[in-house]
Amino acid sequence: MDYRPAAVAPQTGAVTAEARDLLVIGGGPAGAATAIRAAEAGARVTVFEKGLPGRDKVCGDGLTPRAVKALGELGVDLSDAHRIDGLRMVANRTVRQLEWPGIPPFPPHGAVWPRRRLDARLMELAEKAGAELRWGQEALPSLDDAGRVVGVEADGQRFTAPMVVVAAGAPGAVARLLGAERVADEPFGLAIRTYAESPRHAERYLEACLTLRDEHGTPVPGYGWMFPAGDGTVNIGVGALSTMKGFSKLNLNRLQDSYRALVQDDWELGPDLERPRAWRLPMSARRRHGPGWVAVGDAAGLVNPMNGEGIDYGLESGMLAADLFLSDPTGAPARYDREVGARFDGFLRTGRRFSFLIGHPWILRTGLRFAVGTQGIANVTLQVMGNLVDGSTPGVGGLTMRAADAVLGVADPVLRRTRAAA
Repeated sequence: MDYRPAAVAPQTGAVTAEARDLLVIGGGPAGAATAIRAAEAGARVTVFEKGLPGRDKVCGDGLTPRAVKALGELGVDLSDAHRIDGLRMVANRTVRQLEWPGIPPFPPHGAVWPRRRLDARLMELAEKAGAELRWGQEALPSLDDAGRVVGVEADGQRFTAPMVVVAAGAPGAVARLLGAERVADEPFGLAIRTYAESPRHAERYLEACLTLRDEHGTPVPGYGWMFPAGDGTVNIGVGALSTMKGFSKLNLNRLQDSYRALVQDDWELGPDLERPRAWRLPMSARRRHGPGWVAVGDAAGLVNPMNGEGIDYGLESGMLAADLFLSDPTGAPARYDREVGARFDGFLRTGRRFSFLIGHPWILRTGLRFAVGTQGIANVTLQVMGNLVDGSTPGVGGLTMRAADAVLGVADPVLRRTRAAA
């Protein structure tokens, strides 16, 4: 698809604004994917990234088969990533090791790729495609008198464009300006991770421990992970949902220490290579589009509540935003919201509702035994953990999630009224 820029009226006033076709706030996977797709079609794209080249993003570093497919569409060479063939799920004494199923259109493998290297590669491709990268610049949307986003302001300069893509990650100043903050009564997640050396660094299976407990013995809705990076190290971390009993008092560092002690001997872990770092996982957004703008990836709340993963959704939503902009700049925001909703809303809504359910310790204990208790159910759990389910998923996985969406939809008012005390 070739993009032909529309004629731009000359700017008037004391401050001259530079005209672009598309402006992107944020240089993570979602923002870079948007820029690559649009710039390759000939659009004049500028990406504003507040970090500097080589900046690191705190993350589990896991790439699902869905993410691998999206990276392939963008022409990303994955030879620098460590291939992953499946997932090992641990629930108390039950261990199930499953291969990624290779459900079309997704490949039968994922990867682990530290975000410092993944993000750098994506931004390199964006620049190669013709996008302008502005590092170390924090951009804010510019609105006209009618509330339409008409560009951005960054580092004392103004830029105009028919559309602005918000790819700024967890909600902050940009989200507040646009009314795109997290929905207050919806769940969110917190996670923490570090790296350690391990002789098992080259394994081709992710490991997820589904039976976490805090220092008081309270079951934690979330999981601990060991992600082998293939470079002598593993990414080790834990994540928890805000629906758990006592969440407001949860100490992530202690939870990380507890999980590390659990896997220390099996993985022969060396000392932490850096201080454990935590981050917030947004799982909802009040708005993901408006006149002249769309939000993609984490900024749109596109994070799977059942695994905290959102790289694949960021890549897909970024490409979708670019494609719709290229075909119809004016109608793109509304079309984007509809198409993202059709693809992801049912699954993500089910995950959020499910998180209220497992916030109750006794339900969590029962549910985890069920999740890995039989091969058939474990296969569905694998699809969920691999982000392989969406609005178009065929077979048992898709049928199960659509049925769960209907049942949990009826139960939703009760689930919210009886949620575990934070």
